[in-house]
Order: sequence, then C-alpha cells, then structure tokens
Amino acid sequence: MPVRFAHESEAHLAAFFDFYGIVWQYEPVEFVLAWDAEGRAASAFRPDFYLPEHDLFVELTTLRQDLVTRKHAKIRRLAELYPAVRVQMLHRRDYTNLLLKQRLAAASAVPRVATRSA
Repeated sequence: MPVRFAHESEAHLAAFFDFYGIVWQYEPVEFVLAWDAEGRAASAFRPDFYLPEHDLFVELTTLRQDLVTRKHAKIRRLAELYPAVRVQMLHRRDYTNLLLKQRLAAASAVPRVATRSA
C-alpha cells in the first residue's frame, strides 16, 4: 500500500531507509502529551518514522527554527511522560548529509565500464 507522506523530505528519508534495508513504519503511533479537564487529548506528538528493528522513533524537521523549537519541546515532554520511548530528531543539516551519502552510495554501486586499450 503506498504511503502518503506529509512532506517530500519524508519520502526521501523513506527511500534512504529502503536503500539500506532499514525496516520503517510511517507515523504509526501518536503519543498524548497533555490532557484537558475532561481527560481528552489536548496535545499530542506523532513522530514521522518508527524503526522497529532498532526500537527507535525518528522525527525529521527541515522547517523554520520556530517550528523546530516547538518540536524539541514536544520531544522533551514525551521523554518526561514516556521515558522508555527513544526518539531521534533529524534536522535539515542531518537530512542533507543523508541525501548526499545516499547519492554517493548509489553512484558507487553503478558498475564502471573499463575500456581495454589495444
């Protein structure tokens, strides 16, 4: 079943995981971070990816700094409420480095054709 990513960068990260044979799930869990007076979820956080073989959630952010700051606050709150849950935040520079590594790895996998001189 095709996955509908919220952002193109998430599709690129999924392709990176696929390239390296890393099993992933897209936004499989939502963690409630705060409740209202009636006990309903008032704030929640859904990390972008879960890597089940590593028991690790990955949150990718390539957005503006003010949004990154809010994501960091949510990850801190998640750590308070769910201390056993591991989340790794990937920032724009991390994402760019991964894409570069993927391109280099893909380029090195292309067989080179040698020509024999007579």
